[in-house]
Amino acid sequence: MFPKDFVWGVASSAYQVEGTDPDDGCGKNVWDEFVRSGRVYEQQTADVSCDHMHRYKEDFALMRLLGIKNYRFSLSWSRILPAGTGKVNGKAVQMYRDMILCMKENGIRPFITMFHWEFPYELFKKGGWLNEDVVEWFGEYAKVVAENFSDLCTDFITINEPQCAIGLGHLNGVHAPGMKYSIPETFQMAHNLMKAHGQAVINLRKYAKQKIRVGYAPTCGVAYPATESADDIAAAKKVYFGFENPMDNWTWNVAWFSDPVFLGEYPKEGLEKFADYLPEITEEDMQLIHQPLDFVGQNIYNGYMIRCGADGDPEYVDRAPGTAKTGTGWPVTPEALYYGIRFLTERYRLPLYITENGMSDLDNISADGQVHDRERITFLDAYLGAVQRAINEGMPVIGYFLWTFLDNFEWAEGYKERFGLVYVDYTTQRRIAKDSAYWYREVMRMNGENLSCNQP
Repeated sequence: MFPKDFVWGVASSAYQVEGTDPDDGCGKNVWDEFVRSGRVYEQQTADVSCDHMHRYKEDFALMRLLGIKNYRFSLSWSRILPAGTGKVNGKAVQMYRDMILCMKENGIRPFITMFHWEFPYELFKKGGWLNEDVVEWFGEYAKVVAENFSDLCTDFITINEPQCAIGLGHLNGVHAPGMKYSIPETFQMAHNLMKAHGQAVINLRKYAKQKIRVGYAPTCGVAYPATESADDIAAAKKVYFGFENPMDNWTWNVAWFSDPVFLGEYPKEGLEKFADYLPEITEEDMQLIHQPLDFVGQNIYNGYMIRCGADGDPEYVDRAPGTAKTGTGWPVTPEALYYGIRFLTERYRLPLYITENGMSDLDNISADGQVHDRERITFLDAYLGAVQRAINEGMPVIGYFLWTFLDNFEWAEGYKERFGLVYVDYTTQRRIAKDSAYWYREVMRMNGENLSCNQP
């Protein structure tokens, strides 16, 4: 069984669900420009998406009916500060305050994420993450967040998936802003981003109106062992925190984006491998990055198998033919959740939330008017079984946020994939709770007792 105080919830992001309004006073962000470049699936946009900014009252009522008591959501930086700094958009502050109050009226605890990839376009034009002033820009944003929302919310996450923000957006260019910067420039961006995180933690705590809890939510696929032998486990752990990716894909790295934040230093192996590309890194920088945090957040969806080779070095193991995949083509690997929790808590020694986990599928409305997503239930049952194992073995995992509540705008994939517990008809905005939503309601109500791993 899960602990009695285990946090069960769902997660989302502002740009993927909110939609827009001509009178909302919102500034542009880099995704607004990216979607108009024609690089999103079928030239789709998030102009309406789930229209959550107008329908949040009914959405939170539906959450309550489905037993959801914890909601991780993001604020839009450019909605609150249209130019990224300076004048605050009072309409946005009021909307988010109303949303949080509505959550609480429905018995839902808010978890605020400050940044989920929506970088203000006006600041991007000034250099974005490449401009070292971004540390102060993000710090100012954190001050505004603390001043306006910390009386209503006690749980904050600074940055979501920095690997994606820098790697997909600025190294590979497949996400907004859709640029391909040089490798040294992306290292400068990553360093600035982590300094910005540190300044945000300082300002959140400094200007908070009550005691708050602050964390950080990176990601990455998990290296898990082919067997439970000590050699295979050690090999997998070495790869998980290692530096085997080629330089044109360097950002898919756990240790580089987490060690400075949680341990106060860049990993030695990375400093050696990346020496020719690194910006100046000062002791003051590291002190700024390494702020006291209350928890580790980690987004985990899948992993890859590693074994110890005959020569003692790690070897990648090919997946068997016919291995299960999700609608987005990602492998179904529940082992990744157990070993991700195990490796992260051993290294960083903090309580851990799984801040995202879930699966996409090509869900359809059946003849009876319902959405029968059996594959999602099977997926979640296996992955939550991996969390149960971690808890049984004493690992400090304290919560799980399922991605996601509503089907929504899936970034460059538009509306091609559906990750939600609730089906959204994007033409009519009708919501239909899927079978998985009712199943997850029972998991939360029974605190995991109905999971397959807990059955005789």
